Amino acid sequence: MTTDGFLLPAIDEDSAPFWEGTLAGELRMQACADCGRRRFPPRPMCPHCQSLASTWEVMSGRATVWSFVVAHPPLLPAYQALAPYNVIVVALDEDPTLRLVGNLVASAGDPINSVDPATIRIGEPVKVVFERIAEDVALPRWVRAA
Repeated sequence: MTTDGFLLPAIDEDSAPFWEGTLAGELRMQACADCGRRRFPPRPMCPHCQSLASTWEVMSGRATVWSFVVAHPPLLPAYQALAPYNVIVVALDEDPTLRLVGNLVASAGDPINSVDPATIRIGEPVKVVFERIAEDVALPRWVRAA
């Protein structure tokens, strides 16, 4: 699914609470209702105890940069004008085994190429911001947590 050439996530029954949270300005993670382990991406069964029961927890939105790459053309047409831009992987402070992919931006609402990729450092602290890209989709993006 796309909007103006930009890719949108596929929202299903398992991931809907995550995306509802992003629209509400919350970073929600799925947790097993039996063993308590958090998991991402959301899925129907706990990979640790095989329970089908789950709950959702609101995270602080604090994380650290775990890894990153810099995208250069050729890319999908909608992204070419923004290149080069960063794609970061963050580890959440509450549970570093939970890692999300996004972009480091200078401030909320800035484009994905607003940070010089040469300044990104693995291990630097970040916090989540949300960017609405469609009526029913807000993406988590990340800003430096000074």
